[in-house]
Amino acid sequence: MKALLAEYTVFNDSHLAPEGEAMLRALGDSFERCGYEVVTPQGHGADFEEELKKLAPECDVGLVIAPDALLARYTKIVEDLTHNIGCGSLNVAICANKQRCGNLLESRGIAVPKEVSSGHKVIKQISGCATENMRLSEEMPGPGEFGQEYIEGDNISVSLIGGRVVGDTCLYYSGKPPLVLSMNRQFIEIEDGLFRYMGGETPVDHPRADEIKAVAVEVVNTLGCQGYTGVDMIVADKIYVVDVNPRPTSSMVAIVEIMEEEIADLLVNASRGELLECVHLNGHATFDRESRVVLS
Repeated sequence: MKALLAEYTVFNDSHLAPEGEAMLRALGDSFERCGYEVVTPQGHGADFEEELKKLAPECDVGLVIAPDALLARYTKIVEDLTHNIGCGSLNVAICANKQRCGNLLESRGIAVPKEVSSGHKVIKQISGCATENMRLSEEMPGPGEFGQEYIEGDNISVSLIGGRVVGDTCLYYSGKPPLVLSMNRQFIEIEDGLFRYMGGETPVDHPRADEIKAVAVEVVNTLGCQGYTGVDMIVADKIYVVDVNPRPTSSMVAIVEIMEEEIADLLVNASRGELLECVHLNGHATFDRESRVVLS
């Protein structure tokens, strides 16, 4: 069996490459332990897309990791040419537009920071990645940006795996709820008005843990996310959803170090509608912004 694992930043974004390399290594090691031959593109830019088209038909399963603005296009190639074990391309595109995604969640009664255009606010890119150029300012949002109210609270993320929702639905849709892997804390700093992601820790507990996880599951169900998804939140007077990542995130690198189950098995089985009720985490892990993990 062959698994196509395609991580865009490794060859195309030196700033994000260390995180991308760590995720690719964690996934690759798991797939190899599960008996797969791992195939990875080696190309830059347009070559990456061409390699996806060449390699995907030769593989039994495929998964792409890329910045939000590119992920839907690359995912569409994979899902057309092999069995995609990540989120569907349409759902990826919805999540990538943070402004529209927030509006959709809000229409379903899920709390998101209020969109504002004046005063003290968080300015972020509509299709940005991580905290890229995310800042706290009174200036007007620039082209491709929008503003949200600034909310202080606990920076929490939940890592989940969703089952088959679209694509091969008649074969694999089971209706089973998303599998919660872990609840994580994100280390976020604000320096000179700029937000900086510094890593995190997993697993963590919280007085509102059940409520937090329930919101994350509702988000995944609302957006139709499949495969690995990270839901970023601020826990304050309400549980505010600030970002939805329909792909493996840096938390995964730490989770696989303390999880008894293999992430490869979980992803492949979920893509066929087969989800566990829970996973088993042994220990605690912290990770920095380059996904270097320390176990405790």
